[in-house]
Amino acid sequence: MFPGQSAGEVLRNTVETVVAAERAGFDDAWIAEHHFMSYGVVPSAITLAGVALGRTSRITVGTAVSVLSTRHPVALAEEAAILHHASGGRFELGVGRGGPWVDLEVFGIGLPRYESGFAESLDLLRAALSRQRLSADGEFFRFREVEMMPDPPGLRPIVACTSAETADLAAARGLPMLLGMHIGDQEKAAMIARNASGDHIGAAVGFVGDSTEQAVAELKRAMPRWLRPGLAGYVPVDGRPRQQRDVDAYVDLLCRIHPVGSPEHCVRVLRETVVQTGLKRLILLVEGSGDHRRTLENVARLGREVLPLVR
Repeated sequence: MFPGQSAGEVLRNTVETVVAAERAGFDDAWIAEHHFMSYGVVPSAITLAGVALGRTSRITVGTAVSVLSTRHPVALAEEAAILHHASGGRFELGVGRGGPWVDLEVFGIGLPRYESGFAESLDLLRAALSRQRLSADGEFFRFREVEMMPDPPGLRPIVACTSAETADLAAARGLPMLLGMHIGDQEKAAMIARNASGDHIGAAVGFVGDSTEQAVAELKRAMPRWLRPGLAGYVPVDGRPRQQRDVDAYVDLLCRIHPVGSPEHCVRVLRETVVQTGLKRLILLVEGSGDHRRTLENVARLGREVLPLVR
């Protein structure tokens, strides 16, 4: 959330951006989840995904990601099943481990499940998405057999991977990865080499301007206003020190390695990413200017001037 915006305004604008992405010809749109911080004001990505699905008719909507460490896997699977059936199969579920943040304290989860329970949570989620009858007898989840309602949608969750450990976990279960925008093509390619399941997704900043210099300058002016106070919202639950990111250097990195520039530059960067990584699916963060009208213009230009050339 940029300074001067209200949370309600951001939520409404996000849904409108998904509608604009459908109109521009994009295949899918993804919604992130954060708690108790201004970096992101969507505490339930799956809830807002439901709103966006109700406002659209063709585009797929996904969560990038629902934080599995703060959710009961069965409840999340039930909600995913609702959106899958109600939308005619237009919902995708992305999940992530999250971090050692204060969320764990607020929701009564605690550090142990975050630190050692992600694999069990992921396995239970997979079972709840695919089995009609379900029980559990693990370290963190134990319950008698129940019948899943509505029918399990058979979704294969996508796993956000920011470490080799999580990449190996996803690979062992044959699950696709979501690779973050904080790493470049070579690092993405190295992560993909650990996981042959295919259908991985890469995240990047996507921003079109009349020239590359103009687009880069626009984001370098705007994005620190969002990131500097937003990233400060990551509060560790146990007082452990948190490494502070150099925001200006981070924005410079994002502008250098991602499609930020003229339409021709964006096409070239996206093609290079596909060649170097083998990725066929990319998520673009399009709201970097902090101006909703500019975001809608960016989505329209990406759909008109970039998307047809990289399909």
